[in-house]
Amino acid sequence: MSAPALGATAFALRDATRPLLVLGPSLGTSVTAVWRDVVPLLDDVADVVGWDLPGHGTSRGVAPGSLDDLTVADLAAAVLALVDRAQAERGDPGAPFWYAGVSVGGAVGQQLLLDAPDRVRGAVLCCTAARFGEPDPWLERGALVEAAGTPTQVSAAAGRWFAPGFLERAPDVGTRLLASLQEADRFGYAAVCGALARFDVRDRLAEVGAPVVAVAGAEDPATTPDDVAVVADGVRRGRLVVIHGAAHLAPAEWPGRTATLIRELVGELRGVEGER
Repeated sequence: MSAPALGATAFALRDATRPLLVLGPSLGTSVTAVWRDVVPLLDDVADVVGWDLPGHGTSRGVAPGSLDDLTVADLAAAVLALVDRAQAERGDPGAPFWYAGVSVGGAVGQQLLLDAPDRVRGAVLCCTAARFGEPDPWLERGALVEAAGTPTQVSAAAGRWFAPGFLERAPDVGTRLLASLQEADRFGYAAVCGALARFDVRDRLAEVGAPVVAVAGAEDPATTPDDVAVVADGVRRGRLVVIHGAAHLAPAEWPGRTATLIRELVGELRGVEGER
């Protein structure tokens, strides 16, 4: 299938005097809901643009059946097209970029590292996996959401997304993320479930030569630290970071820690390669 149209959020898109960082969301969230508290902490480091999954956030709704064969590779191609537009707007067409993504956003990051290795300088991949378990549970979840909508997922998502006590400490963050889930298009959500069911790059990770920081939430039941370690150990220049007190949405739970990891990666590469 052709690459789907994705919505974009230009958090800070100015010119080519600074590098470009691209942010990706998790299933059921908008990129703004996940990354809102991280972006201001990167203002002096990079221009920042985010993308939204089909039917999520700024992306338009999905017609029934139109994305039944969606793959993570399709999403990666759509993200690359979005990046090309952003780089052209900044006066830096075709330039490489940095990437950070959560869960399926991290899967798209892995696919970009494989499919466009000359474009991605390095990546921070949070709460993600090279394979997200067996396909059947994803297909079953997608069928349920397609039939009954994303509100069916709110209770389970609250248990997966946040470490114990987080919703009590930061109810505003939890509310905005769970609201983004309830507002997501059911057909878009189901299509992404299908893409996750088909995703498996375990046997290709060794092709990835760019530096990767793989971030796990110690309390994450969806992509455990062991799952994330497969990514860190499989790529040629990987590093595993486990954040204690985080579950599946580490950038929303620990924005300062996440921003520091991104700043460190971008700073290291700029210093070594003499980047602007």
